[in-house]
Amino acid sequence: MILLDGNKSSKARLEKLKEKVSAAEKKSGKKPGLAVIRIGEDPASKIYVGKKVKTCSEIGFYSQELHHSEKISESELLKIIQSLNQNPKIHGILTQLPLPKHISEAAVIEAISPEKDVDGFHPINLGRLVAQQNGFVPCTPLGIMNLLVDNKIEIKGKRAVVIGRSRIVGRPISLLLDHAGATVTVVHSQTQNPNEMISSADILVVAVGKPHFVKADQIKKGAVVIDVGINRLADGKIVGDVDFESAKDKVSAITPVPGGVGPMTICTLLENTWKSFERT
Repeated sequence: MILLDGNKSSKARLEKLKEKVSAAEKKSGKKPGLAVIRIGEDPASKIYVGKKVKTCSEIGFYSQELHHSEKISESELLKIIQSLNQNPKIHGILTQLPLPKHISEAAVIEAISPEKDVDGFHPINLGRLVAQQNGFVPCTPLGIMNLLVDNKIEIKGKRAVVIGRSRIVGRPISLLLDHAGATVTVVHSQTQNPNEMISSADILVVAVGKPHFVKADQIKKGAVVIDVGINRLADGKIVGDVDFESAKDKVSAITPVPGGVGPMTICTLLENTWKSFERT
């Protein structure tokens, strides 16, 4: 069984990126810049943003964390984004979700320039993904694909099943797997006989946000399992959407939680920002 170690893979990728950033700064005096907007006091958002800013510092990026009260108006937030769109030191902009209820998530995402939308959520970038054109791909799905490539997991010709169809993970990863030559099925709350489909998967991606949602008896022997879930149990333990302990002896490869998909998401965010920087 291969442990698909996101910490190991992201560390290697970030080391290479650090070298590129250093060389670019020596040559031009410029460096990639990432702006992260955080609204309110959501504890999880604070942790995620902190990790992103810390990683930026470690590899030589310029970064800004813009923290605002949850009372900020939508129009004020859109003005801030517009200012960042026009700031030549900033190559990537993301707004940490969730947002307060009085602010339209769609309006905020669409306000970010598609050329600085390193989260890959802008409709133009999602359209480019569908059309297989060059754009920014959402970080978690692209991070998953990079993790599969880094571990030499064969995708072409395989049967892939994605559980969950969110705009952030499920839909984009199903497209990426399809582009890579897999035959893809998306399982969701309206799917009939889901176990039949899940048990047929050579590659299984689970992104539902429910602890231990998938058990070993549902998984095909020798399958590759990607667990996107991050769930905190009552005792404080972090677990995924897959029952790792029961599944690990049945699969050919599996991501741990934590330490699997999560580190790849942050890594991919910075790789997308570097891509934006290279275009300038």
